[in-house]
Amino acid sequence: MYQYMDGGRGGAPLDLNSVGSSVEVTVRTVFPETWIWQLAAVGLIQYCCNFNTRDSGSAQVPVTVPDTITSWETEAFCLSSKGLGLAPPAQLTVFQPFFLELSLPYSIIRGEIFELKATVFNYLSKCIMVKVTPAPSSDYTLKASSDDQYSSCLCANGRKTFKWILTPSVLGVLNITVSAEAEASQTVCDNEIVSVPQRGRIDTVTRSLLVQAEGTEKTETYSWLLCPKDDSLSEEVDLTLPKDVIKGSARFSVSVIGDILGRALRNLHGLLQMPYGCGEQNMAILSPNIYILQYLENTEQLTSAIREKATGFLKSGYQRQLNYRHNSGAYSTFGHGDENTWLTAFVLRSFGKAQKYIFIDPQIIQSAKKWLISRRDSDGCFIQQGKLFNNRIKGGVNDNVTMTAYITASLLEMETPVTDPVVTKGLSCLKSVIDVKNTYTTALLAYTFSLAGDTDTRQQLFKKLEDVAISDGSHLHWSQSGSADDSDSVAVEISSYVLLAVLTTDSVTPADLGFANRIVSWLVKQQNAYGGFSSTQDTVVALQALSLYTTKVFSSDGSSTVTVQSAGDTHHFDVNQDNKLLYQEKQLQNVPAKYSIEVKGSTCVSVQVAQFYNIPTPTEAKTLSIDAKIEGDCKTLKQNFILNFTVRYAGPQETTNMLIVDIKLLSGFTADTSMLRKTVGSAVAAQMYVERVDTKDDHVIVYLTEIPKHVSMYYLMHMKQVLPVKNLKPAVVKVYDYYQTSISASQGQGEQTGI
Repeated sequence: MYQYMDGGRGGAPLDLNSVGSSVEVTVRTVFPETWIWQLAAVGLIQYCCNFNTRDSGSAQVPVTVPDTITSWETEAFCLSSKGLGLAPPAQLTVFQPFFLELSLPYSIIRGEIFELKATVFNYLSKCIMVKVTPAPSSDYTLKASSDDQYSSCLCANGRKTFKWILTPSVLGVLNITVSAEAEASQTVCDNEIVSVPQRGRIDTVTRSLLVQAEGTEKTETYSWLLCPKDDSLSEEVDLTLPKDVIKGSARFSVSVIGDILGRALRNLHGLLQMPYGCGEQNMAILSPNIYILQYLENTEQLTSAIREKATGFLKSGYQRQLNYRHNSGAYSTFGHGDENTWLTAFVLRSFGKAQKYIFIDPQIIQSAKKWLISRRDSDGCFIQQGKLFNNRIKGGVNDNVTMTAYITASLLEMETPVTDPVVTKGLSCLKSVIDVKNTYTTALLAYTFSLAGDTDTRQQLFKKLEDVAISDGSHLHWSQSGSADDSDSVAVEISSYVLLAVLTTDSVTPADLGFANRIVSWLVKQQNAYGGFSSTQDTVVALQALSLYTTKVFSSDGSSTVTVQSAGDTHHFDVNQDNKLLYQEKQLQNVPAKYSIEVKGSTCVSVQVAQFYNIPTPTEAKTLSIDAKIEGDCKTLKQNFILNFTVRYAGPQETTNMLIVDIKLLSGFTADTSMLRKTVGSAVAAQMYVERVDTKDDHVIVYLTEIPKHVSMYYLMHMKQVLPVKNLKPAVVKVYDYYQTSISASQGQGEQTGI
């Protein structure tokens, strides 16, 4: 038996007519669409099963009821050594007889205005006199609607809607608070004197509204790892804005942290700020938690709070990943279609390491390993099945070579002995092709043979890598093209594999650390504002390499002071062993300007300057192009509109990588995405490339597995206005390569029609 208890927020008091001496005011702010869902697969079940139910067969689990006035359908089951326990479905009703509901869009664009609606519901058996009052705010102005009466009779089972015209005055997230109070009055309502409940007389609701700038947001970061060593180091950055920057959209910040991985630790839930609706992307969220846990554990910095946070992400990621598993034990990108060798190996190596921190069914690991072993050829090489994630890593190399190196490295990372026949044959296969002229594969081979302890082959591969290294002062990296300007995700991944290879040896020398430090200095400069990199695989491999490096150089001594200043703006930061993992950030006000960064002391610090701003949506089409148009009657409210968009690729490859189409909905609109999978006139069935469609907040995310070169792909989507918004601004439709996000195109929807 499974019983729910109100955890005590007080957001939904049930007994509103009980006697009380004071007015109880509760602000309701939490309105999730699902509740406890993220725990239902692992945490709550384990809690229930481990809880001492004694002889009663029941347990009480304290939880906090959300502020939504609704009914929740609940289910629970428990697995234990004694069998399976299944509870009958139960319903929990969160209710109060008198409450307020706000209607507003998720977001609007600056310059748009809308009618804020506050509806009061009375489920008391008597009439009340209700007064509705919005809280004052400097972030927006409210103008009374045509009906400016904000006190009204409200009798049993009645409702009343109050309206204001809301005009934002700032950008960002605004909190809108409205209160409804049942007040004493001599007014007769429906032939009866109004009543005033003793408890629950006031219901206050706070909802957030995101106000965005027009155009497209751009992000630029400048990052350094500065190690003064009882001296001082300095850097300079010239912060400027493009001429077409949208007024008021720019913001600048500087952040300091005493650990390279601290920024990633702070953003474990969003290292990429990208969608994660496929099997590989989910693993890219799961895996960094493992490497950070390993690093913090090895350096004795792991706290119970960090462990709980990271293992929580691991548990939910593990459960999500099972959605992409086949009966064979292999995995595929979207859980159907061809099993994917690369993804299965990625899952195997990650689950193998994660089982130290969370429970993972050993059969899940063994079945993946068994399937991979079955993918071998007679010479011990592994056969590539399914698409390689990023087609830019190929560079003319046979996919099976790269795949064999990746799988062999995965098995060695899981501490499979070198004498294991599968590993032995894999290494033998790779030795026959070490002269391959592909920088990515050479770096991966160097790491694989470093794991195997084959020093002769390792040195041979390092010699090849040194010949194609790109050196720039204190920075060192590699790229697939050999160009010094090539700092894309593939370059990050290659350089990270070299770093792993350098540090994977029985004895790391000072020369090795000096060489590694130059690679780390370059990698840190490629980090985004959230601690990740530009895509999935580069983020996973880079954080694995950085965690190994920081473990090797970790010191529990020292402190440093960071000074960031311009002509009229100065900020100081202190970093010591007590706040090493503390993320410190301050806003930069004097921009455009040249800022100097000076670090004095004896410990390394990671410094990053980030700037965010909007520019008009670019219309120039390059490798990718997207053309979006809206059809419909723009003057009729609640009218259905149709968004037509065409995606076209004209790059050097025969097909693209996986593409993401990110559709920002017009303010106040919802989307019907069913037509995205239907052919709308292209000679090629465009819908066959649509693998998944997600809706999140005010965006629709469309996953296209690939599109062929020089073939236009046509799609359409229905939109419906559910909340009227005036002065509608164009909303951006963007397409980008998931593995090379710099390859993108965008257009504003609504520009052609004047919506």
